[in-house]
Amino acid sequence: MLAILFVLFAVGFRFLPHPLAFTPVAAALLYFGARMPRKYVWIPVALLAASDLILTKLVYGYALPADTFISWAWYLAIVLFGGVLMTNSKPWRVLGAALGASVSFFIISNFGVWAAWAMYPKTLGGLTAAYVAGLPFFRNDLAGDLVFTAVFFGIGHLVHDWAERKAHAAA
Repeated sequence: MLAILFVLFAVGFRFLPHPLAFTPVAAALLYFGARMPRKYVWIPVALLAASDLILTKLVYGYALPADTFISWAWYLAIVLFGGVLMTNSKPWRVLGAALGASVSFFIISNFGVWAAWAMYPKTLGGLTAAYVAGLPFFRNDLAGDLVFTAVFFGIGHLVHDWAERKAHAAA
């Protein structure tokens, strides 16, 4: 249940004013993957894809860019990647997963912008320029991923401990 709440929070957060790329999206995806059965991976992907469509088409009035599909594939990959934390969510593993999510999004999304848009020449120099232009966003993305992942997994740990204490007290 907590995993679904975090995904809903991440979706809602996208509609609020926030610093560019400082969002709980990766954290919610990692937590969902770590705590929910694999058969439900479609839930956060569908919710985030729907929010992408709403934001792109209705809020901003843009056409749906081709690199959006890269983001949707990344959502799925990060939920599945969160599954590595299902049996072991020690702090260092969670930190590593958050870093992996940030770096992978930076690499994939900037490659997608370079490949799908006409902003950069289709050369190695153009690809390099796309990555350099993405660096300011990466800083916020990394900060958001680290903060929200720590908060979500910390809340999950506290709720789990509270439930165990409550169960022992009732026994």
